[in-house]
Amino acid sequence: MANDPNNLASPIDDGLTAEDLGHVYFIGVGGVGMNGLARLYATRGIASSGAELTDWPNLPELERQGLTLHRSHGVDNLDGVDTVVRSTAINDDHLEIRAARERGLRIMHRSEALAAAMTGRKSIVVTGTHGKTTTTAITVQMLAHAGLDPSFVNGGEMIDSYTGGHGQGEYFVAEADESDRSFLRYRPFISVVTNIDADHLNVYGSMEALEEGFARFARHTDPEGVSIVCADNAGTAALAEALRREGRRVMTYGVSADADVTLSNVTSGRDGIHYDVSYQGHDLGTVSMGMPGKHIALNSAAAVATGLAIGMEFSDIAKGIGAFSGVKRRFEKRGTVDGVAVYDEYAYHPTSMREAIATLKEAARPGRLIVVFLPYRGYRTIQMRPELAEALSGADAVVGMEIFAPGEDIPEGNGGDVLLDAVELPDEAKVFEPEWDEVPRRALELARDGDLIVTMGAPPVSLLPDRILEG
Repeated sequence: MANDPNNLASPIDDGLTAEDLGHVYFIGVGGVGMNGLARLYATRGIASSGAELTDWPNLPELERQGLTLHRSHGVDNLDGVDTVVRSTAINDDHLEIRAARERGLRIMHRSEALAAAMTGRKSIVVTGTHGKTTTTAITVQMLAHAGLDPSFVNGGEMIDSYTGGHGQGEYFVAEADESDRSFLRYRPFISVVTNIDADHLNVYGSMEALEEGFARFARHTDPEGVSIVCADNAGTAALAEALRREGRRVMTYGVSADADVTLSNVTSGRDGIHYDVSYQGHDLGTVSMGMPGKHIALNSAAAVATGLAIGMEFSDIAKGIGAFSGVKRRFEKRGTVDGVAVYDEYAYHPTSMREAIATLKEAARPGRLIVVFLPYRGYRTIQMRPELAEALSGADAVVGMEIFAPGEDIPEGNGGDVLLDAVELPDEAKVFEPEWDEVPRRALELARDGDLIVTMGAPPVSLLPDRILEG
């Protein structure tokens, strides 16, 4: 394995397994990406430890699984360690990376450690600009319900499970991150691409380069496997056409009439979603889920296609998907205070925000929807300001926070207040609150009995619902 965590554009072919890595140490082990991988290693019985400064709620579970948790960074944390795993956010100047180099320890990017864990399994790797976490979770639930006992690593925690886990079955389901090109490290048996929309252009430089990145990911798919691609998104529809021209195996899904797996009669309401499924013109039956949102239906259709691709019976597919209880931070109800429902939602890309806000407004009726929004990253907030403002304009009221941008300097005149100014709502329905401790009070001041408050955006905002529920 190329021991260069900054070289993320080449697939890994050295056959290393997780067991070959010895004692593994995870820097920033509580983060959404690292947590699932660390939990997989711990549940697989591999000696694991890690450091985390933020008091994330997932940490006690990691310790229960046997991971040794350090609440500060330091060179002593590396005693007895063989392999150090880091994310793209951890640079060469980090004190533990410097110490690991001095000690001659193996240093791996998260994607390398994930690839090692997938060695010897049939991997189902899910990517896309948005929707990949929910799609991954639904696929895991579908396989598990059918008794296939998959291993998995996901970017979000399932309501009735966790972000990662070791199974005894032949399949390994993983969410893959396109933001830093690390999805190019994998060689999937089945690749899934949910959509391709403009994002992370600071890394790729252009939309054309982003599209080529997704194409390279799909081309790494095992020749015996298949690429599963959404037919309803312009970027993925073009990808499917290009892959077919190259003679590669492709299965498409969507409401589009020419999709291989076609959804029809899609309905969404408070009781959830329902849709009929056909495969290459042959009616298969109906899928029902307890979660509302037509975008959730589309995510689940990717799981339907995956199940069909590996030879599952449609009845087992539908039962597994129907048992799905949701992903934390995806349309997650956290409680009620003074007649106001409080939800949490991860969406931070304009497309997923529009979809989430539309679904949440359905849930809020006849009350109003109040969005507490924490913008994610300065460069993307500036690039996407018009689209973000348009999405937020679909709410009834917005509490805007300052941009969450660790390691970035926000150019003067481009903060969260400028984004909020662009939201097309009456002035009395818009509140900019840069002080974290004041946000719960400002949100509750806007709300009245029967309304719905949702915290939305960058990961730390998920810590606010409990504060809001305290009143």
